[in-house]
Amino acid sequence: MNRSAVSWHGYWPAAPTPFTADGALDETAWRELLHLYGAQGVHGVLVNGTTGEWFAQSPAERRRVAEIAVAELSGQIPVVIGCGAFTAAECVEYGEHARSIGADGILTTPPPYVHPSQDEIYAFYRTVAEAVDLPLMVYNWPRGTAVDIGVDTLVRLAGLDNVVAVKDSSGDELKVADTCAALAGTVQVFGRFIHRRGLAVMAEFGGAGNIDGGALGAPFAVPFYEAYWSGDLALAREWSARYERLVGLLVNPDYSSRFASPTSQLKSAMRLLGQPGGHVRPPLLPLTDPAVLDQLAAALDEAGLRSPSHSS
Repeated sequence: MNRSAVSWHGYWPAAPTPFTADGALDETAWRELLHLYGAQGVHGVLVNGTTGEWFAQSPAERRRVAEIAVAELSGQIPVVIGCGAFTAAECVEYGEHARSIGADGILTTPPPYVHPSQDEIYAFYRTVAEAVDLPLMVYNWPRGTAVDIGVDTLVRLAGLDNVVAVKDSSGDELKVADTCAALAGTVQVFGRFIHRRGLAVMAEFGGAGNIDGGALGAPFAVPFYEAYWSGDLALAREWSARYERLVGLLVNPDYSSRFASPTSQLKSAMRLLGQPGGHVRPPLLPLTDPAVLDQLAAALDEAGLRSPSHSS
């Protein structure tokens, strides 16, 4: 695979999958959300990841969600399909479907729950990479899988032809910097870069962008990257400060959320902003406490998301 032809960078939403209040897949809301992302100018979109509640969908629903995303956004921005599963064989099935519908790439964590060793993680990704002829993004998500992909393992994975990117959601900024240094010139690294330290890491070691649950921060993060790429670091710092403020109000350092479980909080925030995020599906529960919803609304106001210039 020609890695130089795969340019994934900037600010991407890890898109939530909208469900109706009674739990059905809401295709109308899903199309509206994809159109919103296009209008916001995001630089790519990840479908059926953690925020997309892949674990609560049937195989047919996962395929349908992917098909709609590719139909709505293909050719505009990269569309990468989450293929997370407990076995490489099942992951390959979702990957082959993604290839057949024209997706730009796939993503997966190591298998959740099973606590694979580093060698087992490598073998899992090798099986997927050799079976699916699409660019592959490795997703390091220790909070969700209970295993942390080591930097040495990431270097081994970068030797697989189809591996073109790493999404590091470990929350360990020093490790992300080490990863960027180790992988410079081979694969692209997505992590937490929209802050002053992130700017320094990108300047010294590289760094492709951020993949953010739901893209509440798009009004700040999209212009951050546009300013950074144009060389206007002063403006990039201004947008960075606004984005950091939002993250500090909503997210804990370990990627948990302040007011509810992450996707429940996200979808509640999207409703407060008038965005088509829909409802969560069990095992997740909706955020319904009026007092907590008021606190969430106050946080969005404090971050400037409900001001006239940033309302949706």
